[in-house]
Amino acid sequence: MSEGRPLTGRKVLLIILAFFGVIITVNLVLAFNAIRTFPGLEVKNSYVASQQFDALREAQIGLGWRLAVDYGDGELMLRFVDAAGQPVQPAKLEATVGRATERRSDVTPVFEYSDGIFKAPLDLAPGIWEVRLKAYSDDGTLFRQTRELFVKE
Repeated sequence: MSEGRPLTGRKVLLIILAFFGVIITVNLVLAFNAIRTFPGLEVKNSYVASQQFDALREAQIGLGWRLAVDYGDGELMLRFVDAAGQPVQPAKLEATVGRATERRSDVTPVFEYSDGIFKAPLDLAPGIWEVRLKAYSDDGTLFRQTRELFVKE
């Protein structure tokens, strides 16, 4: 038998307190960081937004637009084409590029249209980015998409 110090009630209490102290501390740190980096609500009232969803979706599908997003050499490129594959120039274009998990790094690029492609100079760090886009047709129909963009090192 080993001749060590006996396991007393005080030692067991300290072990249990240390164990739960670590768990509680980790939970508090994770909860604080989750709340601190929460980007916010997408819509104020999801019920009201859901009432318009089908009509907005059908109008967007009716446009027949497709979107291609590309990034290279410090430039973001967007290309809209119609159902026949012909370039489309929306009447109005709004885009935000940022990370999916937080809004601190969001940028609003300024695009120039040339030869069927919208181009904007943009310096993006490596990783996964989101391109949140709203484009409007000449009659005001909204085309909305969120695209994931992977930037290599």
